[in-house]
Amino acid sequence: MKAVLLDAENHYRVTELDEPAPGPGQVAIRVAYAGIQWGDTMVRDGRFPLPRPFVPGFEASGRITAVGDGVDPNRIGTPVAALTEAGACAEVVLAPAALTLDVGDLPLRTAAGLGWGAPTAYDLINTTTRVRPGESVLIHAAAGSVGTLAAQFARLAGAGRIVGVAGSAARADYAAAFGYDRVLLREEFPGGLHAERFDVILDPVGGPTRRAGLELLAEHGRLAAFGSLGPHEPAPADPDDLLMRGASLLTHNSNLLSRTHPERLADSARHALRLVADGSVRIDITAEYDLADLATAVQRLAEGATHGKSVIRVA
Repeated sequence: MKAVLLDAENHYRVTELDEPAPGPGQVAIRVAYAGIQWGDTMVRDGRFPLPRPFVPGFEASGRITAVGDGVDPNRIGTPVAALTEAGACAEVVLAPAALTLDVGDLPLRTAAGLGWGAPTAYDLINTTTRVRPGESVLIHAAAGSVGTLAAQFARLAGAGRIVGVAGSAARADYAAAFGYDRVLLREEFPGGLHAERFDVILDPVGGPTRRAGLELLAEHGRLAAFGSLGPHEPAPADPDDLLMRGASLLTHNSNLLSRTHPERLADSARHALRLVADGSVRIDITAEYDLADLATAVQRLAEGATHGKSVIRVA
């Protein structure tokens, strides 16, 4: 099969490999599309020290071609979207059966856009922070895959006001189409908010952004940290100060959840899938690349040159 290898010198190359066979609890998927997400940049940059060479790619859509022990053989031939430990940038990938979702009539290109972003955004709004009707929500990285989905999930949850923060005017304009009431530029945060306070803040940035966010929480507000895209600087929180305001600093780690409680992650992914399938939520795929162009796709994401969701066309 054709696959992309990322080697020790950080070079991506298309090569021929043997097709993998599924083990217990796994399925083999003939890949149609692979999703690109921030984890791909972290692996490339050595922030996830996986052994090299290896086949990258953590999101796939396609059809199941084989199953391992303990998996219903009737799933063979089913169109699916899957969260993988690696290997999606290949013609065949192995995935945990528990994290492989039947997508029905949803186009496989759209299904690839679900990826880790859809259950993450769903959980941030509905499980981690539990947005209530009428509450105000602030979302950083508003134009990204998680940000555009989280804004839509927040609106469905009844949020009264949704504000985003984006890195450029073009990204702010793009994000505005996903239900935000206002989108600030990163350079306008936090000063441009003046006295506004928020019930919920979603923060994948960290550092000074997280420190500022804690100050922007309303009474009983919740800040959910789900990444550290910015400078690696501590953002200490004083529990006594939070207690006096009834405020909370929460975290969400979907990668950890996939290993400790995969059924919870799969349940959130199914909820998100249903909302996409019935048209309540829109996944916007803005860039499609060939398998040989994976390096370009990852670099463009790392540079902030993309918005929405990017996919690799495999078959």
